[in-house]
Amino acid sequence: MTQNQTPYKVQQNLIKVATFNLFNYMEPPSAYYDFENIYDSEQWQKKQRWIRDYLSECQPDVIGFQEVFSPDSLQQLLSEQGYPYFAVVDQPTLITDYIFKSPVVAIASRYPIQSVEAVIADKEKATMMGLNEGFSFSRKPLRATIELPDLGLCDCYVVHFKSKRPTTDDADIDAKNNADKNSEADITQILTQAVTGSWASSIQRGSEAALLLTHIIERRIQTKNPAMLMGDFNDDLKDGVLRHLLTYTTAGASETKEGFVPTQLQDSWELFKKVLLLNEQDASSLPNLATKADNNSSDNRTDIIARPFSHYYANKGSVIDYILLSCEFDTEYLENMAEVIAYHTYDRHLINPIFDRDSHSTDHAVVMISIKTRS
Repeated sequence: MTQNQTPYKVQQNLIKVATFNLFNYMEPPSAYYDFENIYDSEQWQKKQRWIRDYLSECQPDVIGFQEVFSPDSLQQLLSEQGYPYFAVVDQPTLITDYIFKSPVVAIASRYPIQSVEAVIADKEKATMMGLNEGFSFSRKPLRATIELPDLGLCDCYVVHFKSKRPTTDDADIDAKNNADKNSEADITQILTQAVTGSWASSIQRGSEAALLLTHIIERRIQTKNPAMLMGDFNDDLKDGVLRHLLTYTTAGASETKEGFVPTQLQDSWELFKKVLLLNEQDASSLPNLATKADNNSSDNRTDIIARPFSHYYANKGSVIDYILLSCEFDTEYLENMAEVIAYHTYDRHLINPIFDRDSHSTDHAVVMISIKTRS
């Protein structure tokens, strides 16, 4: 974390927060996963330029990053772009020589980061969930407490939950590679391992979300800080193993009890829609609400309400990048401190890519919200 004081013109009562999967951000001559995966000088410059162009165009104030292989390089780039505060809590794993795996998450901010920690899986809670005592996050989540204008201290969490790729150990991989594809037994083994490996990934991802949520709840009750959870969730938030991130309720606890702080998180997209409906205005009358980065999307309410995808696989779109917020950002909460007035999905490199501009960008959209504070 650096404290280089870079001048920045603060936008009155407005804070922009983004989640940004960088897609293999690895400075050459190091390689990610395989010795063939090394950017040449031109490719690396294009990737760096693409990130700078996004920052210049959209100007987020707080950014949660995923797939960071080169934290020092990223910190330098961000410092040059007016982000004096930066933090990571882990390092990629060296496989051999200059080849790395296990990228980490990071956070950058225009505002002071007061404290940083890695969220570690609680052994007792993991055991209660039926997990091994040695359970750990596939990628360590990061919690940074940031001093934000009008909001004060805010706990910002950055995550990259386990992917849907089947969890398979090296022995299984070797068995698949050496298998006789014409053998019925080998085919059966490959198929059954795919099923069990896929479910193992789901268990890991869902368990990570549950353990992180317990950490957020405990810290919310202790500090009463507003909270943000941002990152690549690798799954649909409203279905399956991540659903409990939103459906946790305070049943059994009185919200009227003195000092009690509601702990449920809400999807910023839903909070944004709530503001639209509350204001009873057409999208065309609200500034900066376009969901497409190229600003070519229609300005009618139907198009704005239709949530844009943040990732595409085999031509199928999905939303897997999220920003969740605590009750202080909900207009219906009595002690509301802010509201989500814009939700922006930067996806032109996915929808209408231009090779010279986008060839070394990212395979995710960058999701950003604009929060208006009540001063």
